[in-house]
Amino acid sequence: MRVAVTGTPGTGKTTATARLADRLDEHDLVHLNEVIEDESLYTDVDDERDSVIADLDALDAVLADRRDVVFESHLAHHLDADRVVVLRCEPATLERRLRERGESEAKARENAESEALDVILSEAVEAHGLDSVYEIETTEEPPDSVARSIEAVLAGDRAPSAGEVDYVGYLQ
Repeated sequence: MRVAVTGTPGTGKTTATARLADRLDEHDLVHLNEVIEDESLYTDVDDERDSVIADLDALDAVLADRRDVVFESHLAHHLDADRVVVLRCEPATLERRLRERGESEAKARENAESEALDVILSEAVEAHGLDSVYEIETTEEPPDSVARSIEAVLAGDRAPSAGEVDYVGYLQ
């Protein structure tokens, strides 16, 4: 089984999957951003956002034969996956987290607005369907709790859920 763990930057993907890694009996954990950088799987550099433009087709080709894997990245939902876990975080909290880790005010605000608008959730549902998407609210959850929730998705002990989290009020 291929599981994508995705979400807006700052929702806790890397931290939660790091906690999950020791408990992944049958799955490998792949941090897609590391693969993109290590394999130079990008088409350009966005200097304004201090990021690369990932070549998703090349990334998909490199990882196409991987099974029993958990992919982690804000881009993970763009790859073929059996289940997609979308981590969510209250936008003001998300914005604060990003600023604390050194992101610009503009980038932090852009990501918070994207979270409020359900951008990644919408893309995941469009690409994979409602029956394959699992939304996990992380704002007040410790990383170990989020890791257990992801583990429940892997085990089939959690029902698909999408659209349960609503942050649109942040935009008012």
